[in-house]
This record gives sequence, C-alpha cells and structure tokens, in this order.
Amino acid sequence: MTTTAPVDTTTPAAPGDSLNTKHMRRILASSFIGSAIEYYDFLLYATAAAIVFSQVFFTDLGPGMAAFASFGTLAAGYVARPLGGALFGHFGDRIGRKKVLVLSMMLMGVATTLIGLLPSTEQIGIAAPILLISLRVVQGLAVGGEWGGAMLMGLEHAPAKKRGFAASFANMGAPAGALLATLAVSLFTLLPDEQFFSWGWRVPFLVSIVLVSVGLVIRLKVAETPLFQELSTKAESKKIPFTEVLTRYPRNLILGIIAGTSVYTIAGMVTVWAVSYAVEAGADKTGVLNAKAAAAFGMVITTMIGARLSDRFGRKPVMLTGVVAAALCAFPILWLVDSGTVVGFTVAVILGQALQGLIFGPFGAFTAELFPTRVRYTGASLAYQSASTFGAGFTPAIAAGLVVAVGGSLSLLGGVWVLAFVAAAVAIVLTKEGRTRDLGEIG
Repeated sequence: MTTTAPVDTTTPAAPGDSLNTKHMRRILASSFIGSAIEYYDFLLYATAAAIVFSQVFFTDLGPGMAAFASFGTLAAGYVARPLGGALFGHFGDRIGRKKVLVLSMMLMGVATTLIGLLPSTEQIGIAAPILLISLRVVQGLAVGGEWGGAMLMGLEHAPAKKRGFAASFANMGAPAGALLATLAVSLFTLLPDEQFFSWGWRVPFLVSIVLVSVGLVIRLKVAETPLFQELSTKAESKKIPFTEVLTRYPRNLILGIIAGTSVYTIAGMVTVWAVSYAVEAGADKTGVLNAKAAAAFGMVITTMIGARLSDRFGRKPVMLTGVVAAALCAFPILWLVDSGTVVGFTVAVILGQALQGLIFGPFGAFTAELFPTRVRYTGASLAYQSASTFGAGFTPAIAAGLVVAVGGSLSLLGGVWVLAFVAAAVAIVLTKEGRTRDLGEIG
C-alpha cells in the first residue's frame, strides 16, 4: 500500500481538511456523547462522595474521618483506572477500538445502577461500604478503558491539521458529564435532608441505565478507525501492548503521567475536596453544586479553545500556559474556597476549571502523539488514567488530611499544589511536540 500524503494515511475515511462531514460528525458525536455518559457515571460518584456517602455509609465516624473515608472510596476508583487502561487498552490495540468502547460502557452502566440500589450501613452493616468500594473499582476499570478509545476514535479519523480538536471531543465529554451529574444531584438536594439522604441521592445513579442504553445505540453505529484497520492488515508479530509500552516507551509514559497530573490535581481540588470543604465551612450545598455545574460548562468551552489553539500553535505552548497560570492561581483559589460563601466558591471553581480546560484541551492529542498506532490505546490510556489516579484520585483525601494535620490552615496544601504544577511544567518541556508528526510513522 502506498500513500500520497500524510493526511491520507491519517484519515482515508474523511478526505480533505474538514471535520464537517457526515462521517466525522457522527464520529465526534459518538466520542463526546459516549464520554459524557461514562463520566456522568464516574463523576456522579465524586459529587456523592463529597456530600452524601459520609452520612450514609460511614455514619459511625466523626465528620472529619467520615469525609476522609468517603474520599478514600473515591480514590479506589481512580486506582483502578490505570488497570482498566491497561486491560481495555490491550484489547483495543489487538481487536479494535470500537468493540472495547461498547464493553466499557456496559460495565459502567451496571456498576452505577447497582450503587443507586445499595443499602446503607444502617441496613446491612459493614457490607455496605465494602460493596460500595467494590462497585467503585468496577467503575474505575470501565472508565479506564473509555477515554483512550473515545479519544482515538476522533483523533485517528481526523485530518492531520485538526487532530487536537477532534481528540478533544472525548475530553469535552468529561466536564459535560460532570455538569449533568452535578445538576442531577443539585436537583435532589432541594428535598428535605431526610428524604435526600434516604432515597433522593439514589435517583441520579439509577438514571444511568437509560443514558447508557442511548450511548450504546450511538456507539454501535460508528466505524472502526482507519489507522487500526490498516494496522490489522499488516503481517507483523503481535506483541503484548502493555509490555511494549513499558519496555520501549517508558520515558514517554512517565512524562505523560507527570504532565497530566496537573489537570487532575485541579479536578480533585476544586470539584471534590473544595465542595466538601465549602459546605462544611457554611456555604449552601445547593448553591455550591450549581456553581460547580456552571464551572463544568465553562470548562467545556476552555477545553475546546485549548484544543483549537494547540492545532495552531502546538500542544506544548498551550499546556504550559495553562500550567503556569494554574500555579499562580493556586493560593487565590484556596483563599476563595476558605471564605465559606457560595460567591467565593463560585469564583474559585470557575477559575480552576477554566484553567483545567486550557490544559485538558490539548492533552488527548498530546498523549496519543507519544505512542505508535500498535500501542497507542494502551500507552495513551496508561498515561491519562495514571495521571487521574495521582492527581484526582488521591488529592481529595490528601487535601483533607493536610488540612487536619496543620490545624485547619491551607498554606501547606497550597504549597503542595504549586509543586505539582512545577513538576508538570518540567515534564511538558521535556516531551517532543507532536502537532506536526505523522501518526502512521510514530514509533
């Protein structure tokens, strides 16, 4: 097989430089909607962990320890994400992106629905938190396989000059899912507390089964990516993708993880820990959740902007701008959260998520361009999901622990946050710019 230009290799199914074709619109819609549904499920848990689970599954602990335990179950899902990335990435690189995406969505829908049906600790004792953690791990495995496939469906179909924007549709699905999840919980917080904590919080989890059914219908209509189809016709030895990533591309993997940790440090701080902290400090929980929803919508916009800019100027310059700005804003964001007011929290979470979106927009293409097609699903998923584990998975529990350890001061927390951004900036500088690279020749 011969190719006349790199763009033909990248996207034979979508000629020219346009994303505005029927084929590409279907691909991008599938990436966005499927990712939004998966992250609705996954981030719905984060919202519930911040304001519900401490009073349903950890009622025998004091407020501080109950919050810590609740965030610990949240972390369990993030720990499972790299495992899901490795597992689903293996099959995504061996049998195709589409089949794995369908399976991950089904798994997520079942786990989320079962959480909504889970009895409380008062009803079944210690079995309740154990089952909660188990289902959270299943969620983590499922979402670990989701992002890489959804991102690659867009990126590997797209024209070369618009890869960053196409890949970002999976990234935009995450804040869109967070927006839906937050609004769903916020709606039910209008109930009296007794009703909210007994059954109201469960309804958004049960809605998952409907959303997943819709997502599966859309996802089943999408074709496999042309780059994977081309790879599958080549007579070459099939290695284990996970092993190849670790042995041939360890530097790329480590740099990708460190760079991505910055994105998820913001997520863990302003959308999970800060929600709990602001409510405990006296801010109205409905107002806090509405502010979080508005910030998620804003993040969709800045994610799109960041991706567009990365197609024009490169992934690295855009991500570095976001990382530096986030480091400078770390302490101001914490001071606003500490105000204990809805207004202060609103400004903090909107600013934090806007900066997160600027970094997040190019991040899909940034990670994908670190690895060749034969291991791209596995490599990109491992980098992204490991970053989510270190950044968002542990941050809420660490933040809660640091605040307790220093008697309520946020100064140590702010210092640790800044250091995470400094490390990310160094990692981004050390990577190769991928905007002009031919995806078919990386490796």
